[in-house]
Amino acid sequence: MSESAQRRWIPDTILVTCEHAGNDVPPGYERFFQGDRAVLDTHRGLDPGALPVALRMASALSAPLVFSTVTRLLIDLNRSFDSPRLFSEFVGGASERTKQRIIDEHYTPHRQSVERAIADAIGAGRRVLHIGVHSCADELDGEVRELDLALLFDPVRWSEASLCEAWRSALERASPETRTRFNEPYLGTDDGLTTALRTEFPADRYAGIEIEARQGFIQSENTQIAAANLLVASLTDAIRSPPRDDRS
Repeated sequence: MSESAQRRWIPDTILVTCEHAGNDVPPGYERFFQGDRAVLDTHRGLDPGALPVALRMASALSAPLVFSTVTRLLIDLNRSFDSPRLFSEFVGGASERTKQRIIDEHYTPHRQSVERAIADAIGAGRRVLHIGVHSCADELDGEVRELDLALLFDPVRWSEASLCEAWRSALERASPETRTRFNEPYLGTDDGLTTALRTEFPADRYAGIEIEARQGFIQSENTQIAAANLLVASLTDAIRSPPRDDRS
């Protein structure tokens, strides 16, 4: 058993976010998608199923939820400010003034809301678990995703590694048939909101874990409810249960 499984980081408070909750095009920016509106309804435009899962998780955990329904094709709230993928090809040719307005109207407010919630909790002496809820396509570029749920985290940060090991174990106990993975189909250290926030907040006070749910696994209201309930129950088990080595 790894060191992180023998020692457990336990949060005092939980924050849930959903950066790709919808595919809305705010007024004034419709011109970017004229003739291409169908793309907004694909996985490129939003994370299908992510918002219902996030809403139910936040409610069940009595956690605040910060989300945005602005399409990621206008601006991707889960990318760093200097990322070449911050704006999609639909917006890439816009003027710098227009891009800055989009940043000011949508990117900065979301980021500041998340940062403020975490900073306030840490300032009050709490340890914060930040759960970012996302969904991934069942198949991309011919590669079939062999997962149902995945936990994305930084293995070097003990707070995240210890909690994710306990969380996955609880998931597997509760639902052995659910394919649970670590850091798939993306690495938890890839560019993203949690990665950026790790540079701002210490590992003993902040843990940023992204959930990737396969879209086929949460394609209906019933499966969204089931996935959220499973995630909440297993997380609660992971937090409340002592490490296995400590059990009598």
